[in-house]
Amino acid sequence: MKVRLRLFVVALLVGGAVGLGGLWFTMLSPWGYAPPSGLPTIEANVPQRVFVYGTLRNVFVRWGVIGRHVPTEAAQLPGYRKQGLDLRAQSGASVDGEVFVVDAEQLRRLDRYERLGVRYERIERALQDGRVAWVYRRIVQREAGAVREDTTEDETEDET
Repeated sequence: MKVRLRLFVVALLVGGAVGLGGLWFTMLSPWGYAPPSGLPTIEANVPQRVFVYGTLRNVFVRWGVIGRHVPTEAAQLPGYRKQGLDLRAQSGASVDGEVFVVDAEQLRRLDRYERLGVRYERIERALQDGRVAWVYRRIVQREAGAVREDTTEDETEDET
């Protein structure tokens, strides 16, 4: 019995250390992510509003990424529907989520979490209440000159 308990405790400690190491590598290490060149600059001392619709709605995930508690408000993003980890443009649809405000450093941390420029792009969109917020959206590999099939007219203008 004592041997099993010791093995359990050791396995728990090793698993926790591996998990924490993975989080450190992903979120804080200089090797986990290097932002691609050409990303838009983030203005210092300007509050940034962010709309989230997935894992970042979880208070513990958000705290781990941003580094502090950030108050949120319920919000809706019109003209889109949620599909897995992505948003797809769809007239008449809307996505339920949350909106919060962060500073420039916290937005950089969110960019790192979302792998901005690698897995996700950050675009500005108007929420149902008229406020404008950053929204993370999966990057779709495009052929030269091709437009994402679910791109709205506004998005087409953004891409040119």
